[in-house]
Amino acid sequence: MPNLVVLRRKMIEVGNRLSRQGLIVAAEGNLSVRLSGHSFLVTPSGAAKGDLHVQDLLEVGARGLSPAGRVTSEWPLHGAIYEARSDVGAICHAHSPWSTAFAVSGRDLDGSLLTETSGLLPRVPLAPRAVPGTPDLAASVLPSIAHHDAVLLGGHGVITVAADLDSACALLETVERLAQVTLLSELAAGHDRLSDEIWQRLLQGVPRPGSGSLSG
Repeated sequence: MPNLVVLRRKMIEVGNRLSRQGLIVAAEGNLSVRLSGHSFLVTPSGAAKGDLHVQDLLEVGARGLSPAGRVTSEWPLHGAIYEARSDVGAICHAHSPWSTAFAVSGRDLDGSLLTETSGLLPRVPLAPRAVPGTPDLAASVLPSIAHHDAVLLGGHGVITVAADLDSACALLETVERLAQVTLLSELAAGHDRLSDEIWQRLLQGVPRPGSGSLSG
């Protein structure tokens, strides 16, 4: 089993990191790591991820039961992913704004837009919308997460998986940057160029220096 003290400190660090960047606000989002095949460390329900202390983190079994407190309401989603993918060692879920903009508008992300994401994230698929904290959410995500390490949750943010928490966090940051650049690139290409005719008419109406105003 990994060093529990180190993992607890790492989860606190990642919660602070995501909070500082505005990727997780208030009590949104949740984090988890696999301790062993059927044991996990997770964030508690209703806690701000930027204000966590090591004693707040909960150890749970596969069913998400903890004698120390109430685990995140999204444990059914985390647990289902761990069960489906033995290679996953950590999970990050956040309502990061740029990614969530795609999730609520019903669009997935094309990773080929950026050279640095084309190999890592050729596509970030969008899962169907489902009620958070229910088995329906897990069922909506599993078909996509089986083949992708990052998935947009319909109307609900993004989830990333990796072998460790640092990698899952970095992947979430990468998805957020991809979403940001995608929307900004669409805005940058969205202005219609003035026609030559209108451009010339505008130029003709501009007074030369010293010639007075247009209304003369």
